[in-house]
Amino acid sequence: MPIKSYAPTSPGRRFLTSLTFDEITSTTPLKSLLEPKKSTGGRNNRGWMTIRHRGGGHKRMYRIIDFRRDKLDIPAKVTTIEYDPNRSARIALLFYADGEKRYIIAPAGLAVGQTLVAGATADIQIGNALPLRNIPPGMAIHNIELKKGKGGQMVRSAGGAATILAKEGSYAQVRLPSTEVRLVHLDCMATIGQVGNLDHENVSIGKAGRKRWLGRRPINRGVSMNPIDHPHGGGEGKTSGGRHPCTPWGKPTKGYKTRNNPRTDGQVVRRRQR
Repeated sequence: MPIKSYAPTSPGRRFLTSLTFDEITSTTPLKSLLEPKKSTGGRNNRGWMTIRHRGGGHKRMYRIIDFRRDKLDIPAKVTTIEYDPNRSARIALLFYADGEKRYIIAPAGLAVGQTLVAGATADIQIGNALPLRNIPPGMAIHNIELKKGKGGQMVRSAGGAATILAKEGSYAQVRLPSTEVRLVHLDCMATIGQVGNLDHENVSIGKAGRKRWLGRRPINRGVSMNPIDHPHGGGEGKTSGGRHPCTPWGKPTKGYKTRNNPRTDGQVVRRRQR
């Protein structure tokens, strides 16, 4: 999908680019698959701010996505390719042969009118979902389950694709977009192909206001704050912080490992390359 640039009629337009949305075939979502989405402003259920720099932004309705792909061996026809404000990927509306309608993440190359199937006997074609044991090594996959039947949790953003490197015993070695190699059970489902909207990463936001539309508030540097607000703050004149980079609460950053999940450490074969 091509990138559209604009004439520099103002400073905000000079570097601004956007997608052309050529692949979008419908601008009206299916009402039965919509849910209200409340803006949290980065606060949890206790009212404490757990994510900074969130707030405002345009109102959104949540599209109910079928990450499980659990309608097995029932053919579905791709009816529309739509925009989803809650994710970087596009979504596709499927009409199943039994009358049910569901949204899925649209892989690259998916076209309206195409027939998709989920199940162990499905063909190896873009958009079909199969257990990992039925997908040959070297195949690009996305929407990968970590637990059988829970639904896809990995590789769901625009342009993402994982690769099956090998199969041994009950597990497959899957290389993720971060270059991490992880063990995934062969009974877990995955979808064939690469997630669509590949040019998402090439878009230049261009101006601060466009970030505000997305619900992202301004981010301030620690060195420009006072000592009470940040460990990098204070000092006479402009200073560089005087210590190694850290968060406002003194926790090291820029390379500091924060992963702490011993239960799944054995599933990671090779860490991602920083």
